Amino acid sequence: MEVISKPIIAKEILESLQTKIEEEKQVIVHCCFPASPFLGNLIRIWNTTHLIDNTSSHKSKLIHAENITIYPNWTVVPFMKDFWFTLVFSGLPKDCKSFDFKEEIPEEGGFFVKSIKRNSSDIYRIKISD
Repeated sequence: MEVISKPIIAKEILESLQTKIEEEKQVIVHCCFPASPFLGNLIRIWNTTHLIDNTSSHKSKLIHAENITIYPNWTVVPFMKDFWFTLVFSGLPKDCKSFDFKEEIPEEGGFFVKSIKRNSSDIYRIKISD
C-alpha cells in the first residue's frame, strides 16, 4: 500500500480558494463607550451600521454584535465604567487604506468614527461616544 505524505492540490483549486478567503475576510471592531457619570445610560447598535471605504464608498455590512443589543432593544451601560462591545463586519476591499465607522439611522445620535487607518489584521479598537 502506497502512503501519500503530502497531497497534491490542483493549482486551480488553490487559486479559487484564495479568492474565497479574501472575499470572506471579516473585520472585527472592538468598541469602547467611555465611562459616564450618568445613571441609567442605555446603548444599542443598529443593523444599518457600516464600515465605509474612504476611497471607493464600499460599505461593509454588520454581521454580528457581541455584548450589545441590536435595535430596537437596549443594553444598560454600567455606571462609571467603560463599556466594551464587539462588532463583526463583512470584509473591506483589498486596496482600502482607511474607512469610516458609521451608524446610519433615522434619528439623532448615530455613532460615527472618521478615517480609521486600515491595518493588516483587520482588528480595531475604537472609542465612541453618543
